[in-house]
Amino acid sequence: MYYNYNSMINLEWYRTFKAVYEEGNLTNASEVLFTSQPGVSLHISNLEAYVGYKLFERTSRKMVPTERAIILYDYIIDALKKLEYTEQYFRTSKTNKRKTLSIGMCSEVFQVFFEPHIGTLNFDIIAQFGEYPQLIKELNEGILDLVITPEKIENAAIVYAPFFKEHILLVAGNSTETSLLEQHIATKQWDALEQELKTQVWYGSSNVLGYSKKFWHQNFKKKQLYKSNYLVPNIISIIRCLKANNGIALVPDFLCHKALKNNELKLLWEGHEPLLNTFYFATKQHSKLQSEIEQIEKLIMNN
Repeated sequence: MYYNYNSMINLEWYRTFKAVYEEGNLTNASEVLFTSQPGVSLHISNLEAYVGYKLFERTSRKMVPTERAIILYDYIIDALKKLEYTEQYFRTSKTNKRKTLSIGMCSEVFQVFFEPHIGTLNFDIIAQFGEYPQLIKELNEGILDLVITPEKIENAAIVYAPFFKEHILLVAGNSTETSLLEQHIATKQWDALEQELKTQVWYGSSNVLGYSKKFWHQNFKKKQLYKSNYLVPNIISIIRCLKANNGIALVPDFLCHKALKNNELKLLWEGHEPLLNTFYFATKQHSKLQSEIEQIEKLIMNN
């Protein structure tokens, strides 16, 4: 059988396409790829010529993906991620006898539980942040070895072990005027509390949206009452903003307990009844890295 290798696509074009798609411009993509901007532009032009259609609308500052680019990205992203993980794993394996554990989680869990202790581990860690359904998908595919998740997505090949519950609290910055809110809560004037909450300055992030809807439904039997005035990168950012500014937010207790204890934030309300989310260690059955996974579980549960 004869193959025309000259007609085969260059995989570097796909890597370049992924970088431009995710970074949004040629300059940032070239920095991520450690290459020149003209080289990035050439790869994109070659890929467009190969596939036969335009992938980006070029402006002075941005590379805006076309509908065709969105479809192409969805087709290739899983395969490219597998190649990147494989490359990283085998590059590490050749130069280091330490084992490598790939973990999916939210950035807040990494900051609270891993950053203070990561240097004590006798194996390497590859931490990945993302949406929980995607992380569970990559666990199932063998890309990840462990996922720390509050979402239990049923899969016969995955084992979920619960290890702690987070309690969602309504908190405020210390300088925030909350006397009316506190009065309505103390006297159980829930309609008045609802109206007063609507007037507040709210901080939020993308990973707050899921449990905030539960909080409002559980306490007011309604959909979410507010739209965030300030949407920041993560919950740690919310807490830092509240320490220095007026405003309120919904945050898990394990992330804000130090700030509450140090009087950097004030607790307004725990709700009619506690809103609790269970966190799980999600693993594949019969993992070859079971000892390393158990070390991670012990590290987190002891903190």
